[in-house]
Amino acid sequence: MASERHPGKPQHAMKHAPPTAPTAYTLIVALFAACLTIAAVLAGKLVTFFGLVFPAGVLAYSITFPVTDIVGELWGRRHAQRAVMGGFVALLMVMLLCQLAVACPAPDFWDGQEAFRRIVGGTPRIIVASLVAYVTSQFHDVWSFHFWRRLTGARHLWLRNNISTVTSQLLDTVIFVLIAFWGVAPVGQIILGQFIVKTAIAVLDTPVVYLAVRVLGPGRAEQSSPAPAE
Repeated sequence: MASERHPGKPQHAMKHAPPTAPTAYTLIVALFAACLTIAAVLAGKLVTFFGLVFPAGVLAYSITFPVTDIVGELWGRRHAQRAVMGGFVALLMVMLLCQLAVACPAPDFWDGQEAFRRIVGGTPRIIVASLVAYVTSQFHDVWSFHFWRRLTGARHLWLRNNISTVTSQLLDTVIFVLIAFWGVAPVGQIILGQFIVKTAIAVLDTPVVYLAVRVLGPGRAEQSSPAPAE
């Protein structure tokens, strides 16, 4: 009967056909991984803005938190956690490839090895700091977002978005700066500057989260995506 309903398609081919991934979810997770990995590369440089000192990767990294909030709101906690784990694998792979590129011998006529090492290679402290801060803060963000979602239901998206993001950003900032810069830079000044910038970004991205949920929300059921699960 199955072959009659679908002429021309063998039954075994239909049985093993992979499920279609939601396009919106795929693109959002790709954005998450891109911002996460480039932030790790940029983190080695400190910048100053209006007297605040913070790593150059702050802007790119701050984007990852509203992204997981959007995923959690539309596709549920399980999908948000999968995005975090996928981001960890991507981050680890990028760091390993950067270290491999630095370790590979350069030709004698190329004099950029030291500059390349300083920019791309980073230091073991920054690598460890990035991984520890990422795992801790991102899983906290997913947990916190859904904790407040259970309390507020479908209302007050702005509240759970900002509370989960700001607390997670504080956790991420303290862990990263203490591991990466303790003893080599004024950690108190860097923590303060980085947290202020991240908090400002968290407030400014709230309309973006609302817009993404409004635009993507109505069509998610048609994309074979599960309803949000707590």
